[in-house]
Amino acid sequence: MFDPTFCTLCPRACGADRTKGVGFCGAGEKIKIARAAPHFWEEPCLSGTNGAGTVFFSGCPLHCAYCQNEKISKDAFGKEVTPERFTKILFELKAAGVHNIDLVTPMHFAPQIRAAILPVKQALGIPVVINTGGYDSPLQLSYTEGVADIYLPDYKYCDAEGAAAFSSAPDYPEVAERAIREMVRQVGAPVFDENGLLLRGVLVRHLILPGRRKESIAAIERLSRLFSPDKILLSVMSQFTPRPGALPPLDRRVTSFEARSVVDRAAALGFRGYCQQRSSAKEEFVPAFDFTGV
Repeated sequence: MFDPTFCTLCPRACGADRTKGVGFCGAGEKIKIARAAPHFWEEPCLSGTNGAGTVFFSGCPLHCAYCQNEKISKDAFGKEVTPERFTKILFELKAAGVHNIDLVTPMHFAPQIRAAILPVKQALGIPVVINTGGYDSPLQLSYTEGVADIYLPDYKYCDAEGAAAFSSAPDYPEVAERAIREMVRQVGAPVFDENGLLLRGVLVRHLILPGRRKESIAAIERLSRLFSPDKILLSVMSQFTPRPGALPPLDRRVTSFEARSVVDRAAALGFRGYCQQRSSAKEEFVPAFDFTGV
């Protein structure tokens, strides 16, 4: 069970007293949000025509060196909201016509989210997406079972060296693989509606990093050994955007050759899904974290 006075919720198990301060993730005891609004830049099966109803949570247990959302992930910028306000935000998004509720980096608030959503899930009436970096513990996932209709995890690395270098989490590969297995167990194979919108299932994302083409191919191959193509969808992303002052290899965009190599390998392995183009490697695709909808 989650103990906010000695937090071991996520794989970091930092032991922080979240009733008095924050954990490694930057989160205290109360839900903290930076933005809640329709978002049109998720995969087509999520964004559709009306957008996904994204709720961006503050804090993150990974602190990746290349994170585009560092303002909210590492700096934990956001506004604390009551459970009642959080629930109201979900229904405001539904009223805006979104196709789903897309909870972005929410797992350090998994117990609070479960308590808020389960009583109203039937009335909400649209799929709930758990959009996560993949670094999720069995305890966290026990709280989202029955809440999540769709899981949208990253699978960032299959090598401990890369995970340590870029996310300070050498255990990331085994943690993420175990987490994705549990996600598939909970929600099953992908199910779409008549308009091609995803209603249920697991859509795994992999971001290609510059200079790591071989490691990305290895990650895709690892996924193919763990999951048959009919069990998960795959989104290969090549829109990596260098941050100002970044050091090699993170100081450049992914090349066309790097992107095509990984996408071609995913296709050859029989994965269904999506590839996000290099042309989306622009800062304007990152939403403004300005308390919209909060």
